Amino acid sequence: MRYLSVSETAEKWNLSERSVRNYCAQERIPGAFLSGKTWKIPEDAKKPERSNKKKETANMLLDRLTEEKADQYSGGIYHKTQIELTYNSNHMEGSRLTHEQTRYIFETNTVGIENEAVNVDDVLETVNHFRCVDLVIDQAKSVLSEKLIKELHLILKTGTSDSRKDWFVVGDYKKMPNEVGGMETALPEEVPQKIKLLLTLYNKKEKKTLEDILDFHVKFERIHPFQDGNARVGRLIMLKECLKYNIVPFIIEDDLKMFYYRGLREWNHEKGYLRDTCLTAQDRYKAYLDYFRIPYL
Repeated sequence: MRYLSVSETAEKWNLSERSVRNYCAQERIPGAFLSGKTWKIPEDAKKPERSNKKKETANMLLDRLTEEKADQYSGGIYHKTQIELTYNSNHMEGSRLTHEQTRYIFETNTVGIENEAVNVDDVLETVNHFRCVDLVIDQAKSVLSEKLIKELHLILKTGTSDSRKDWFVVGDYKKMPNEVGGMETALPEEVPQKIKLLLTLYNKKEKKTLEDILDFHVKFERIHPFQDGNARVGRLIMLKECLKYNIVPFIIEDDLKMFYYRGLREWNHEKGYLRDTCLTAQDRYKAYLDYFRIPYL
């Protein structure tokens, strides 16, 4: 009996190597076995039937992001998502780095800036945000928890000037009251209970819709649990939950920023403002998926 490697089988069946390895691990290829760390697959093995083709297609984006992240693949949807989300989310919070500078940092892990002063925090938070996106992809299928939310904040703010302030807590809830957009938020002593309640009510729903995710986002931002970084952590949470529930993600770009803020303010009275803004952003992300030939529902 002649045996093929994973790469040879993937080419033969027109699948990704990751799919072939999954089939082997799930014992869906009779006769396949591990030799050391390498799968050996019988040459005459039949390509497994997809038991739930619709479900696999729906998960295609998360599969691709996971695969491209692991392979450090450049120029795909992972690369595009990292740069677009990091640039736009940080830019909304005052980062002065350009889109090109953000791209350069991601691609080269260096800072290529000439004849201008650059805020060190902008650079650090850009690099940290890339790591946050990686964590979101790795943890996409997990239940949303306080631990994950705090970890995102810890990664985002580590090493920044805020992290050296006695009154600023990195990776934990705020010590001092704060406002957002001129509106009061939860007091520090109220935050733990309010976040626990919010997560309990949200996680009770087995299947989340886009509106459920947006509702969580609005309530999270109104609690404003951290001293700073709330909005970026909140948008990372939305990315995670969209990936988990096979909802096309969205990135709020500069021209949608004011509509997004209005949607947050008016959510209790008119959900359409925020929903329509995010649907517009979702259409833009769908254009990326079309370009990279990634199916979506």
